[in-house]
Amino acid sequence: VPYNPWGFFRGESDAQQYGGDFSLGQSRAFSQPWAWVDVSQLQAASPLHPVAVQCQEAQMVVTVHRDLFGTGRLVRAADLALGPAACRAVSAAENTVTFMASLHECGSILRLTPDTLVYSTNLNYNPAPVGNSVIIRTSPMVVPIECHYPRRDNVSSDAIKPTWVPFYSTLSSEERLAFSLRLMDDDWSAERASNVFQLGEVLHFQAGVDTENHAPLRLFVDSCVATPSPDRNSFPQYTLIDFSGCLIDGQLDDATSTFISPRPRQDVLQFVVDAFKFTGNSSNLIYITCHLKVSLADHAPDPLNKACSFDKARSLWAPVEGTRDICSCCEVRNCGSAAHSRRLPGASQRQGGRFRRELSSQPDPLKEADVVVGPLLIHSWQDHSVLRMPSQG
Repeated sequence: VPYNPWGFFRGESDAQQYGGDFSLGQSRAFSQPWAWVDVSQLQAASPLHPVAVQCQEAQMVVTVHRDLFGTGRLVRAADLALGPAACRAVSAAENTVTFMASLHECGSILRLTPDTLVYSTNLNYNPAPVGNSVIIRTSPMVVPIECHYPRRDNVSSDAIKPTWVPFYSTLSSEERLAFSLRLMDDDWSAERASNVFQLGEVLHFQAGVDTENHAPLRLFVDSCVATPSPDRNSFPQYTLIDFSGCLIDGQLDDATSTFISPRPRQDVLQFVVDAFKFTGNSSNLIYITCHLKVSLADHAPDPLNKACSFDKARSLWAPVEGTRDICSCCEVRNCGSAAHSRRLPGASQRQGGRFRRELSSQPDPLKEADVVVGPLLIHSWQDHSVLRMPSQG
């Protein structure tokens, strides 16, 4: 017999916290994080709200009632997964299943609005036949989930808005830097609406940092690595940028990757990369993890703070700004200590004609952060199957 298992939605304050009855884009004036959950796929079967989300400082907690459709038939925990990376539940009780994931894990997508950091993911239900049965009795469904965080309050993800020590003692110790990495349209006029690409296209990346109320800062992309999963230490992996700002992908014969010069602003850095995919990866998905950092804008670029592209016409490295000698270390692939270059010692390895290298430890929280973009779906013109990105709330 169907029953109401939840006490989550009992008033306006609860609706604001979980966001289940609000449409995207509706204005809210909250100083605390809040969740938006779209249960429209469940409404035809049940008026209940069987998915609850708590948006915590650095993670989201998703609680699912196993009577997902309000029919009295309990779903199996093994048929539930979180995000495009299909993260599994951390616990399963008699009537509930609980997921817990960092904001940048499980393939979640980050987008920025003027006032909010929005992390989007999905709860996926994919029923499998029981035993040797050739039938199933429930339909697959997707519940989009979003966690919204105010950009100018004391809530942050360690990977996106790390706590930092101010450059000047007059700045409040509670201030935070907000780093971002976005895929842009070809003319750089707006953020790209789709994450689907074909081989032969060019990816336009725009890195930025919110410098409001801070001393003038200059942004650098210290390193970037591509992986087939959100885990930057997974394999295979391919390094695009390394050695404190050398865009080494641009040295390959089949690549035109480069930093865009001049910058639009000191706190923004743009670069383009030719689309690619990992060989033998049937999903054709890639994630890009970039390590961003800043220096004071009045400090001259140096070998550890630079943006260098390879000029094939002249067979030399050229900086976006600064003297050409700061890029000379890109040629010998040694621009300082491993702590600065954000890489582990060891020779490069090739996979499918592309280099791969491991990233090292966690970012220095003083003035730097790791930011992830993905998943990106890269396919060939010869692909004839129906191609879909994982549903993105």
